[in-house]
Amino acid sequence: MDFQVVVLAGGASETLSPLVSKDVPKALLPVANRPLLSYSLDLLEASDLKDLIVVVEGQEAARLVGAWVSSAYLDRLRVEVVAVSEDLGSAGALRAISKRLTANDILVISGDLVTDVLPGAVAATHRRNGAAVTALLCSVPVSGPSDTASSSGKDKAKKPNRLNIVGLDKTKQFLLHIVSGTDVEKDVRVHKRKIQAVGQMEIRSDLMDAHLYAFKRTILQDVLEQKESYRSIRLEVLPYLVRSQLRSAAPIGNGTPVDESGNSAVLSSGNLQCLSQHRVIAPSAFKQDVLSRSHSGHRCCAYIATKNKYCHRLNSIQSYCDINRDVIGEASHLSGYSFSAQNNIIHPSSVLGSKTTIGPHCILAEGSQLGDKCSVKRSVIGRHCRIGSNVKIVNSVVMNHIVIEDGCHIQGSVVCNNVQLQERAVLKDCQIGAGYIVTAGSEHKAESLARK
Repeated sequence: MDFQVVVLAGGASETLSPLVSKDVPKALLPVANRPLLSYSLDLLEASDLKDLIVVVEGQEAARLVGAWVSSAYLDRLRVEVVAVSEDLGSAGALRAISKRLTANDILVISGDLVTDVLPGAVAATHRRNGAAVTALLCSVPVSGPSDTASSSGKDKAKKPNRLNIVGLDKTKQFLLHIVSGTDVEKDVRVHKRKIQAVGQMEIRSDLMDAHLYAFKRTILQDVLEQKESYRSIRLEVLPYLVRSQLRSAAPIGNGTPVDESGNSAVLSSGNLQCLSQHRVIAPSAFKQDVLSRSHSGHRCCAYIATKNKYCHRLNSIQSYCDINRDVIGEASHLSGYSFSAQNNIIHPSSVLGSKTTIGPHCILAEGSQLGDKCSVKRSVIGRHCRIGSNVKIVNSVVMNHIVIEDGCHIQGSVVCNNVQLQERAVLKDCQIGAGYIVTAGSEHKAESLARK
């Protein structure tokens, strides 16, 4: 399959501070004790897509990612790691490496995507439809769309519910309308010529743009060159291609009520489904007639993953916690590990004290030691941690080389590498940056602590 793959691995994302740092870029952030980027690379390998360009923001982050990739995927993948400037955005990053793109079709995947949808299935759909772009759409996770970047559950609750509004043809193959980050309270505006052209459109608000796209290379390069201000694939490149595919489609059917700007108003209440009153154009007519009359001559397609597929982006602290919880829980098949009969993983080299319990949905990595009467529930503990007695860890991620002294309680928190928790420290819903010392007897709730 003549596809070139680009993995957009990011850099030191501010939305993940203090979890990421100059020593641990986003791509290497541990998820269930594996680097985040490994989930994308393993998925591509499973689809036999092995020629990759991994784009990393910043020279030092690229050096670290390159060293890890060359070690972990030696003789498995052919990977070129390319450093680009920071804060270019996804479209800017593609623009920076555009001259390296030579294949007929380009598969672009965000390095923070954790999913079990095979990219090869999206690529095959793209080829079958002869599309300009094919976007992977997944069901919105229970915790909400992962396009926002709230730092905690508390912050997230304060934000308005924001949705992706997607318009599909009757066959659910063609992407006719897409608006990202729409307030649910507002009406959805669909230009009347779209409905007139296609006859029937289904409006959906339960789908998420997963940041996995197949592009026809020449079209992608044209857009990146002509639209120099575009920074985002999701917010700018994809909507532009979707708008332009029907730009000159001839009107079909009778008029429909519109507002003064010439847009149809589709109310966003209920289940957000709207079927126009025009006659329905058969799928074959849509593909062969309407799109062939499009001035741009291209088709925008969707690959809609089934609801039982896992699909989540790691782009906030909340999503980091959610994904770790899922990968050691209901989505444990993504972890790559074999869980025990007790539904947990305890490395043979780890040491447990008397009356210490490791519950289901937990991972305890190599070389870590726990004292007496400790309790670990629904948590990930990394490598070479030293944990005292009477310590409770619940719904948390404890990374590598961490010292936790006697009597500490950790709940709903993320503790980064080389942190020291002195005796009887209490953390609830906190993020502790690498190397921080939490003083004895202190209590912290919903705080982000990092070395200055």
